[in-house]
Amino acid sequence: MNKQSLILLKNANLFAPQALGIRHLLVGGGRILQIFDSLPKLDSQLDVQQLDLQGATVIPGLIDAHTHITGGGGEAGFATRVPPVPLSQFTRAGVTTAVGLLGTDDTTRSTESLVAQVYGLREEGLSAYCYTGGYHLPPTTLTGSIKTDIVFVDPIVAVGELAISDHRSSQPTLNELLKVASEAHVARLMTGKAGTVHLHLGDGERGLSLVREALSGSEIPARTFNPTHVNRQRFLFEEACELTKQGCWIDVTAFETDGEGYEPADALSRYLASDFPNDKLTISSDGGGCLPCFDKQGHLTKMDFANSESMTQVLYELLDNGVPLQDCLPFFSSNVASLMNFHKKGKIHAGFDADLVILDDSSRISHVMALGVWHIFDKSFVKKGTFED
Repeated sequence: MNKQSLILLKNANLFAPQALGIRHLLVGGGRILQIFDSLPKLDSQLDVQQLDLQGATVIPGLIDAHTHITGGGGEAGFATRVPPVPLSQFTRAGVTTAVGLLGTDDTTRSTESLVAQVYGLREEGLSAYCYTGGYHLPPTTLTGSIKTDIVFVDPIVAVGELAISDHRSSQPTLNELLKVASEAHVARLMTGKAGTVHLHLGDGERGLSLVREALSGSEIPARTFNPTHVNRQRFLFEEACELTKQGCWIDVTAFETDGEGYEPADALSRYLASDFPNDKLTISSDGGGCLPCFDKQGHLTKMDFANSESMTQVLYELLDNGVPLQDCLPFFSSNVASLMNFHKKGKIHAGFDADLVILDDSSRISHVMALGVWHIFDKSFVKKGTFED
């Protein structure tokens, strides 16, 4: 099934992410070679796998830009350290591009292990990248600085998740935040990578005040500051939405908020109904990471663990609630690609990577293709990770 040099997907109902109607896609060499309005006549000598989708919906592969690929956790003892995330947890969720990071545990886990896990996922056929740093300052790095990590290490595209407004953070000052942001920004100028500061937001009452101070007190572009978990508190979400008018991208996390914040599908629906720029919001899973709850004294009261499928379930919920696919799909694809400067990702377009997800009649995932290779075909795994059964 994966041996053919060319694949022709016929009669695809294409969302690229905009609705394009019925089209025919020719895939080869890991790329989308061409999109046809009418069925092409191909040389009979070519080795072409042809698949008639009969009007099934085809969307870009999802991009999960916040996932603990080496495993997260550890906040209730060493036994709660989550193992590395296997390939199938991504592809099962329709995720064809993953960006890994370190969280609370940037002590027993390292940038070295993060980069190694990225290379492992790449060898297994997934597009994978990572951040340097973690929750705390000074940041854990590979080369000794944020800037040189981004400039010289291919998979490292940004810095994060640096924690603010959280009792687990290193309580960074404005000056410390600006120094991190300046290194990330200059690295972006030098490399064309994302160069963002991916900011973990906790439940603290200070919210995004530090980011507002950074924006008003420096020349660093607003796009450098990228807060995540912004739906965990209602006041935080409303505060974050206002930052999009200044040019910040904000990130909703696909976790339950226990009534304290906006559930992810609700947050996305509210954003769509607003006058905020639709291209400045993304969603991620926090996959592989722990989802702890703490009391006011900082004691752990409950813990759960996330995976990328939580993000996909949000997409399903939106579609089941009648939200048009072309309206909500950019939050999972093209908006993320724009933020991360993934120039060949997030859209179905000639010359882009052949990262495709095919949905069934119930708008559930039936096929997943990453870089032109089937990983899931007709809801069955064709390809799994090296150590998966």
